[in-house]
Amino acid sequence: MFDLLIFWSTIAIVASLLLWKMFTTVDQAHVGVVTLFGKYRRVLNPGLNIIIPFFEKVRNKIPVQNRTDQLQFSAITGDQAAVHFISTIIFTVQDHTEDTIKLVAFKFIDDTSFNTALTSAVEASVREFVATKKQSEVLGLRQEIVHHAKENLDEQLASWGYLLVDLTVNDIQFDAEVMQSMSRVVAAKNAQTAAEFEGQALLIQRTKQAEAEGAAIRISAENEATAARLRGEGLAQFREAIAVGFSESAKKLEEAGLDPSILLFSMWTETVRDAAKEGSGNTIFLDGNITTMEQSLHRLQGMLTPADSSSAAKPSKPKK
Repeated sequence: MFDLLIFWSTIAIVASLLLWKMFTTVDQAHVGVVTLFGKYRRVLNPGLNIIIPFFEKVRNKIPVQNRTDQLQFSAITGDQAAVHFISTIIFTVQDHTEDTIKLVAFKFIDDTSFNTALTSAVEASVREFVATKKQSEVLGLRQEIVHHAKENLDEQLASWGYLLVDLTVNDIQFDAEVMQSMSRVVAAKNAQTAAEFEGQALLIQRTKQAEAEGAAIRISAENEATAARLRGEGLAQFREAIAVGFSESAKKLEEAGLDPSILLFSMWTETVRDAAKEGSGNTIFLDGNITTMEQSLHRLQGMLTPADSSSAAKPSKPKK
């Protein structure tokens, strides 16, 4: 009776163990790769799955969502400067087909080997591009570096069963000595640019100042010329008005039967009077002799009579 109890107990334990080994679960966004005696057998979908206990084995569970790795590597520029990169790569399994899953599961012996190969592929692509550039160009070519690396990695990852989602270069650094020399070069270029701008500004300032001075001189000269012309025109009009006035006055004297010389005599006496009244220390010599007055009147008449009215009545000798 006791032996029978042990037998059934053993059967129950073995059955429980078989049931426990028969069922396995696969997490969401993963697929399980089953092998039979070490050889690929089939793919398990997420959820509860049944396998043959002790014969079938879930070799690994492959994530099919996006994966992210941060890579660090170095490259050498065309002028022998070491550049250190920190890059982030996002990739995923191409699809969930059996061939792709087999490729992902068995291409590399483990994840460490895959990560090493991935880093080497990115590093080789970046090195190929950076080797053709100078250190002063690398910092400004971040997008070009990423574009070149993506073109090479697309085909490489596809051969491993993966799809490249994105690649970014987070940081680019040079050795401390190179960074210091680049800083000095940038500072020198900035100083040179500043000096060039200051020189151009000074040239523009002096040019504008010279143009302003030239314009001021030109305007002043034009104003002086205009003023002189206007003064000349005014003086000519003034003299013309005087000549016309004298001519009309002489004509009226003749019409009244008077000698026009009286007008000149009046002018002469007014001149003497105004010189005495308005003079301020100046001395004017006038011949006051009655016998020479006729000669003075003729001289005044010659100065005051306009050329175009020379044919007007000449002053006759004053009647005695």
